[in-house]
Amino acid sequence: MTLGMTTSTTENQKTEKDFVTRLADAGEEALQRLADLPGGQKAVTAVHDLRTRVDDLAKKVRGIDALERRVATLEKDVSALKKDKASPRRQPPSKPAA
Repeated sequence: MTLGMTTSTTENQKTEKDFVTRLADAGEEALQRLADLPGGQKAVTAVHDLRTRVDDLAKKVRGIDALERRVATLEKDVSALKKDKASPRRQPPSKPAA
């Protein structure tokens, strides 16, 4: 009984791979046709540059979460230090100068 399920799953994966492969080929063909158009090479270059810039931006944005955690920790430390400094030791009242 599991043999039938395995064959079905394998066929689904093969069909999915074929679809993805066909889609990738169609995308490559579309890019090639776009590059062949007048001014198309500039468009392809611009899209490639845009992709590169978006990737760089995504890397920077991923780093923001870590920075926010560090800032939150530092803020807690600073507030704790302020509380320690805000409660000074009691000193006896000073005597007026005679």
